Amino acid sequence: MDKRQAIGSWLSGPRAAAEDAGVDFGYRGQQLGLPEEGPGSISRPGRRLGALAVDWGLCVLIAYGLITDGYGQATSNWALLLFFVLGVLTVGTVGFTPGKRLFGLRVVSLDTGTVNPLRALLRTALLCVAVPALIWDRDGRGLHDRLARTVEVRI
Repeated sequence: MDKRQAIGSWLSGPRAAAEDAGVDFGYRGQQLGLPEEGPGSISRPGRRLGALAVDWGLCVLIAYGLITDGYGQATSNWALLLFFVLGVLTVGTVGFTPGKRLFGLRVVSLDTGTVNPLRALLRTALLCVAVPALIWDRDGRGLHDRLARTVEVRI
């Protein structure tokens, strides 16, 4: 092996090195039985971040205008509480938040297809902590989705 190949495989990461060795990872969601493209496929990170930004902005706007009447630390705390309530109520009933609906996303359970309120509670609580949402698996699902046994798909 040439030194450039060894350094190149190290810089590109273990997945690229494994793919060069002939390992087939398949597409995102293949292990879950989801389609590769179109409705029902795993949502892309950009759409999820956009939906999160819309939901967070909506919660900050409500906290700013209706609760604290100004921006400060209290506004952020109220916004986090509103974000938690919004996530539990909307994902637990209809399967999406306003931001997710705007970006064409839905949260579904791997077992039944619909998210029950307890799973929505667990998923949203872990999302509010933020660290589990930053740890992704091979399919692009956050740790909060894995623990709640849910997946965010395109509508």
